[in-house]
Amino acid sequence: MPEIEIQIGGKAFTVACQDGEEASLHGAAALLDAEAEVLRSQIGRLPEARMLLMAGLMLADRMVAVQDQVARLQSDLDQAREEYEALRSQPRPAPERIEVPVVPPSVAETLAELAARAEALAQAVEDRSSANKD
Repeated sequence: MPEIEIQIGGKAFTVACQDGEEASLHGAAALLDAEAEVLRSQIGRLPEARMLLMAGLMLADRMVAVQDQVARLQSDLDQAREEYEALRSQPRPAPERIEVPVVPPSVAETLAELAARAEALAQAVEDRSSANKD
């Protein structure tokens, strides 16, 4: 079991940890040391036990706030999942019916007749134009 030295509030401590947990312990010690430094800068010199207690309480308070936030986010996520499942379980809406107007056959016939007359007139004008050029 390795022993490592950590610094908290300007004081060195030697602690043991499991193999492979050294980096995690250093990270936790750095958080505790940061809180202890805040106390030292605000209050000044404190007895070691009181400094560690206060720094631990400050970290615990932050942890409780984070846990509350995680719980709120989990609740929001659960609610979103419920809404999603409710929407997913609803039957799909019927396709929207769109009616396209149909041109009555008599109008189509009239348009075809007008088109044929227009083409005949255009052909007649073209024939006269080419006859006048000759």
